[in-house]
Amino acid sequence: MSILSGIKIIEIEGIGPGPFCGMQLADLGADIILIQRPTPQTAKSDPSYSTSVLNRGKRIIQLNLKDPQHQQQVKELLRHADGLIEGMRPGVMERLGLGPEICLKQNPKLVYGRVTGWGQTGPLAQSAGHDLNYIGLSSALWYSGRPGDAPVAPPTLIGDIGGGALHLTIGMLAAIFNAYRTGKGDVIDAAMIDGSANMMNLLFSSRANGRFSNERGKSLLDGPHWYDSYQCSDNKFVTIGALEPKFYQLLLSKLGLSADKDFADQLDSEKWPVQKDKLCQIISQHSQSHWCGLLEGSDACFAPVLDPDQAANHPHNRARQVFSTRNDNLEANPAPRFRNHPFTTPDNARVVTCDEVLGLWSSQAQVQR
Repeated sequence: MSILSGIKIIEIEGIGPGPFCGMQLADLGADIILIQRPTPQTAKSDPSYSTSVLNRGKRIIQLNLKDPQHQQQVKELLRHADGLIEGMRPGVMERLGLGPEICLKQNPKLVYGRVTGWGQTGPLAQSAGHDLNYIGLSSALWYSGRPGDAPVAPPTLIGDIGGGALHLTIGMLAAIFNAYRTGKGDVIDAAMIDGSANMMNLLFSSRANGRFSNERGKSLLDGPHWYDSYQCSDNKFVTIGALEPKFYQLLLSKLGLSADKDFADQLDSEKWPVQKDKLCQIISQHSQSHWCGLLEGSDACFAPVLDPDQAANHPHNRARQVFSTRNDNLEANPAPRFRNHPFTTPDNARVVTCDEVLGLWSSQAQVQR
């Protein structure tokens, strides 16, 4: 039995963080019912939809939320559900007659999870935006990139996934636990700007000891030579992250630089540009495989930069079964892992009817009683 078996979630079709949150909960064993708008090409005949990684483990019901009869079907599902996930712009669900006040009247124990970029309130709440905009305003983008260059961040990972989906998942789990304990549901306002700002607290904690500066290139993780990526002679890249002094000394030893006075002072930010230039020259003299042979597996805090297919075939990732392939498409397996609940790769999404779901939920409730 999966760790979230018996938890029932309604997900309103959306993009980005909402579907990712639903995937995470489905990976953990929750029963996710995805409400998808009907289209001429239904999910039954569209394998790209039913086999989407974000839809794995879910069941799909096709309903038009503007149709009063279909709205009533959603309300009937919500009477039996533990939670709802929606990622519409603020006010849209209310205009559809499915806002939190109405839904909580149907089911006072319901956890109503809302994820947006700017949040449900505030001057920007109704403005369009995307990941880069949210993390730009939250300061989460500030330290990403080299001094003097435009900041660059991995697409969607910081705002949509870290700031939005993961914070919504945490909120859903906490509120569902509380509802089981108290009988009272909740409404979650998971804003990507809030979540990405919250993730900055690890860096903010270093400001008190002077280890982080508002000046780019002068902080512990955005300026030093011992925390960066480097290009090799074969135009591939490697990463080095030797933050702690003992790991830094090991790195110097591995590179034959222990006696090099240019590298003696690890924390002097004034010397970092010179040290980085010299380290760039050293790394560029050999291939990625050379550096893997010298540094990988040591405490020098090293790893190659791999594309997705290379990552899937790396011995460490293969040993841990980090990735799998389904329908010729690469996907990452569920995370995190539980000792008493080994993960299984969820099935592809499939289309069902509202009556099918309600019938199954009713039979499950009778068994539990």
